[in-house]
This record gives sequence, structure tokens and C-alpha cells, in this order.
Amino acid sequence: MLDGSSSFPATFSFDPPERVANWRPLVNWLLAIPHLFVLNVLQSVSQVVGVISWFAIVFTGKLPDGLAKFQAMYLRYQLRTYAFAGFMREEYPPFSFDATTSDPGDDPRLRVDVQPQLTDRNRLTAFFRIILVIPHVIVLAVLFIASFVVTVVAFFAVLFTGRWPVGMRDFVLNVWRWGLRVETYFLLLTDTYPPFALT
Repeated sequence: MLDGSSSFPATFSFDPPERVANWRPLVNWLLAIPHLFVLNVLQSVSQVVGVISWFAIVFTGKLPDGLAKFQAMYLRYQLRTYAFAGFMREEYPPFSFDATTSDPGDDPRLRVDVQPQLTDRNRLTAFFRIILVIPHVIVLAVLFIASFVVTVVAFFAVLFTGRWPVGMRDFVLNVWRWGLRVETYFLLLTDTYPPFALT
């Protein structure tokens, strides 16, 4: 089990299969289109929820529980879709919209848990959140380019061997893990600043 255990209030763990069918890199992205469409809609709604959360925190110092649960569901859905589209698994991810902060457990291989901070929010850091997240966005832009290159190389590795090279897979998963922490912070689910760490 590849686990993102840390003190940060958003964790992502994935239990990758030893082998993936050689043809998966050729078709998983195609099979993922319905999920990518749904994810695109959820992302648009998540942005609106993020703006509403910003106003709620800045003016009341609290994050409504329902908004936090939606964002947790969106983040979970996103990582499940990425893992399938990135041919790291064969099982088709569920169309699951359980708005819970704890993973509902309906995907046995992948788990995303979020522990949102609902009260006693720091209004000042929430107000400047879009500025505070810029250093992470710059680093992640470079890391996402690197993970794309690694995924292209892994495409051929899986095509010919049926296996994701472990080091390459771990690198991509750790980039996603970093992205999860930054998105959790940016979407105002926590005031804890994410670490600059590939773990």
C-alpha cells in the first residue's frame, strides 16, 4: 500500500496491482472519458464552491460542513479518475458521489481522506489564499511536466512488460499526493500550509 501518511489533513493511499494488462495504456484513457467528463463538471462546481467558501470563511471564520464534504468528494473522484486514466489499475472506478470527508471505502484500491477545519479559521490567510499558494503552483507546474514525461515512458514499459516501473509509479503518485495537499489548501479545507515534499 502506497500511503501518504503525514500530519497534513488530506491523505491519499493507493494499492497498485503487480501487473496491468499490456493493452491497458492503449485504451484506459478512452474508457476514462465518461469519468473525465464528470470530473470536468465537478471541477467547475468545485470552483464555485471554493468562492462561496472564501466568502464564508472571510466573513464568519467558519467553513460550512456541506461545502467541505463536496470538495472532499471532488478530490477523491479526481484521484480515482487519474489512477485509471493513467493505466495504473484495471478496475473501473465507481461513479461515486458520496459527499463525505472520510473515504466511503467503495474503491478497495484507492483511498482519499480529508479532515477539514470547519471552525476557528484564519481569515487573513484565507483572504490571501490565492497569493499564498503561488510558490506551490510554480513547483507543481514543473513536477507535473516531469510526471507527464515519466508517464509517457511508463506507457511503453507497461505496453511491453505489463508493469509500471516502481520508482516511476511512486514518483507520479507522490506528485499527485503533493497536488492533493495543495488543492486541499487552495480550496480552503485547511489553514495548514502544505509541505514542499514528494511524500
